Amino acid sequence: MKKSTTLSFMIIIAAMAIILESKAQFNVDGQIIQRTEYRNGFGNLISKDQSATVFTAHRARLQATYQTENLKFYMSIQDIRTWGSTPQIKATDNFLSLHEAWGEINLTENWAIKLGRQELNYDNFRFLGNLDWALQARSHDFALVKYEKKFMKLHFGGAYNQAEQTLIEQPYLIPLQYKTAQMARYENKWGKFMFSALAWNDGRYWQEIDNLGNTLADGIRYRTTIGFPTLKYQIGDTEFSGFYYHQVGQDNTGVSVNAYNFNLNIKHSFMNKMVAGRQWTISAGAEHISGTGNLTSSINTSYQPLYGTNHIFNGYMDLFYVGGRHENTVGLEDYAIKTRFTLNPKFFIQGDYHFFRAHSLVFDLRETSPPLLNRNLGSEIDFTFGWLINDALSIQSGYSQFFYSDTFAYLNGKNMLKSSQNWAYIMLIIRPTMKNKFIGIFL
Repeated sequence: MKKSTTLSFMIIIAAMAIILESKAQFNVDGQIIQRTEYRNGFGNLISKDQSATVFTAHRARLQATYQTENLKFYMSIQDIRTWGSTPQIKATDNFLSLHEAWGEINLTENWAIKLGRQELNYDNFRFLGNLDWALQARSHDFALVKYEKKFMKLHFGGAYNQAEQTLIEQPYLIPLQYKTAQMARYENKWGKFMFSALAWNDGRYWQEIDNLGNTLADGIRYRTTIGFPTLKYQIGDTEFSGFYYHQVGQDNTGVSVNAYNFNLNIKHSFMNKMVAGRQWTISAGAEHISGTGNLTSSINTSYQPLYGTNHIFNGYMDLFYVGGRHENTVGLEDYAIKTRFTLNPKFFIQGDYHFFRAHSLVFDLRETSPPLLNRNLGSEIDFTFGWLINDALSIQSGYSQFFYSDTFAYLNGKNMLKSSQNWAYIMLIIRPTMKNKFIGIFL
């Protein structure tokens, strides 16, 4: 290529960049999370003959946004890996993935439509959350319509999923994924009272096969969740809050579902007028998650949180409703007291205490005539501290101790357990442009 042609080409590119910059905004940012964990009963009670583990893992995410007056495009890719999981010299690996890729079009001042792979992150994240604590997080392939005006927001949409592009309909066998889903959510605020209402319906594919692998029957079974994810009222420095969900329909085995989940909580903050940013906050609450007794039942009364960020509820050791743990069993009653001392806007210490009980009756099925067991499942203490070093960098760390009961050990099929079940972590968080500088904690 001649020098004159090269120069002309460079001038055209520069001019186009100036024109685009004048009419649109293009931003590139990202985040890096490095977390080292010590696991000695995290997620699963550990036996005496098992050893604790220590590892470091990371999330590296690159995010790009292109925005004009009526259009916004967003895309993020991420690398999730454990230190040492790949050799130093390698050609490729499977750790890089797409987290989000969506476009949002403003139809009018109040109406917009958002299409593509996106996070569904609402309310207290109990039912719909982006699972930010888990390094891989969660996103949906979804079509979302939004109407927003002042404090009122109405979002509705849905999804219809396929495993691949095919010429004819094929079984949908993606694990832990719905075939189809529909959602409608409304929120508003009147004075000091805030509330939201949610209706979610999803259908999961099922099939019955014979010993030769032939499909005898298949279809989609639907479970519907309705509720009030946010109920909040503020009086001075005291906040009263709660939520309620109810599930009906069928589970994936065809059994009828009738289950619920509710929470009541009170929180009060004591401000230190002598030191700016210093305060002490204490909260007390109770959550009930319905379960099905471990004797035969014709109805499934076990509630499923499904798509929430469950790590921030029911103790940080993730023994309940994380990764399928404690699902379709005796349910849970969680009575918690939490307190946080904020020394200044950049540093806090938090301590939580949980007492757990089974929601349903628990019978010892090892006996011919099953006796009734104590519903006490155990308790947990969680300590967390966070330090915001600057606007981009923060450090978060925690320690948790779980005190299991004989009933909880029985329900998990465990015996000869270690007397000490605990977990600790330290995490470096680099998020230059995000408001949330800490991850996976709730008060």
